[in-house]
Parts: sequence; structure tokens; C-alpha cells
Amino acid sequence: MPTEFTVHPNLGVVVSRGHGVFTHADFLDHMTRLRADPQFQPDLHQIVDCRAIAKMDLSHDQIKSLAGRSIFSARSRRAFVVSSDLHYGLTRMFAAYREIKAGQEVMVFDNPAAALSWLGLPSEFNLDAAAKTVGA
Repeated sequence: MPTEFTVHPNLGVVVSRGHGVFTHADFLDHMTRLRADPQFQPDLHQIVDCRAIAKMDLSHDQIKSLAGRSIFSARSRRAFVVSSDLHYGLTRMFAAYREIKAGQEVMVFDNPAAALSWLGLPSEFNLDAAAKTVGA
């Protein structure tokens, strides 16, 4: 399973991480598992670490469809951290559709520190260690 997450209710954030080949089914599975987590609340913010994703195997139509579904409220801020121009473009497409469909603030970063700052997380927050717990 190429996704994991940790809910940090005390910081008001969910840290999600993907790795390997990431597909439409993986995205849906991640949403289902996260929604079922007893610590999850829709108003939490989210940071998605995409740096270990080797390939995003998603079509334009799938990205558009996924942007129309969310378990997060419109008040949630969502930050994606990417490490390639291709992943930046695909993730930015998702962000644009999400903003249009729900008015949700979604930003894409190539710098984890900038993403953490935008979400108001402390500078000492360790993104690499934060998603080590696999979501149930």
C-alpha cells in the first residue's frame, strides 16, 4: 500500500505520505482509511509528502474527479510537497480543481519548510518522522 498517514490533533494537521507508483485506487483507499481514523476531523489541515512517489499514474479525468471529493472541510488548508516538475504540474492541476469546486486553499511546494510554515506548523516539526505511523 503506497500511502501512510499520521493524525496530529494537537497540531491540527494530518501528515500523509505516498511512495512508489500512486494510482486513483490508492487515493480512494487513503481517503477511506483516513476518514475511519478516530482522530481524524474534517477541519484539520493536511500536508501531503509526495517526494517518495516515483510515478503518479493518474489521468486528467481521474485528477478532476478526485478533486471533486474530499473528506476535508473547505476551511482546511492542504499543502503538497513534491520533488519533480511533473509531479508539481499534476498536483497543481488537482489544487486548481479543488479550489474551484470547494474554495479550499491548496498549495504545492517544492520546499518542505515552506509548506510547514504556510500551515503554521513549528519549524522544528520533522516531516520525515511525522508520517512514520501507518494509518489503520
